[in-house]
Amino acid sequence: MELYEAIHARQCIRSYGDGRIPDGVVERLLEAAVAAPSAGNLQSWRFYVVAEPRLKEGLARAARQRFVGQASHVIVVCADLVTAENGYGDRGRELYCFQDAAAATQNLFLAATAEGLAACWVGAFDEAAVSRLLDLPARFRPVALVPLGYPGGTTGRRPRKPLSEVAEWR
Repeated sequence: MELYEAIHARQCIRSYGDGRIPDGVVERLLEAAVAAPSAGNLQSWRFYVVAEPRLKEGLARAARQRFVGQASHVIVVCADLVTAENGYGDRGRELYCFQDAAAATQNLFLAATAEGLAACWVGAFDEAAVSRLLDLPARFRPVALVPLGYPGGTTGRRPRKPLSEVAEWR
């Protein structure tokens, strides 16, 4: 699938079919994530690839979303607070690392769509519970959970606002 097609085909899919995604495909998705832009090219992100059923169930509980545990893999995208702060001080720690993590998550999401996989960007979860479950160092703050799997169904793409409502030309 071409990039432009993937952008417009992208949707949050919360239903996963059977089958484990091969490691090589997961690696391609991560390569797409690290191709994202980042402030000062610091790449202030860290990715935790979770495939172990007990850990996926723990992530599902932390998000209060059962579908998270049913995915083949869950990628936990974290902001690296220390790297960003070392590069840009408080602004790096409080803003840039989260922008970097969001850009990487979007690349990951689009790559999953291009691969024909189902994905969902989950931002509502108990950060402390995720950090404890994965034993994350304090420098890494979980920003997004991205469950991935083979589609078990689709939800249909939700409508988008027209450009006239969200863009201004000056």
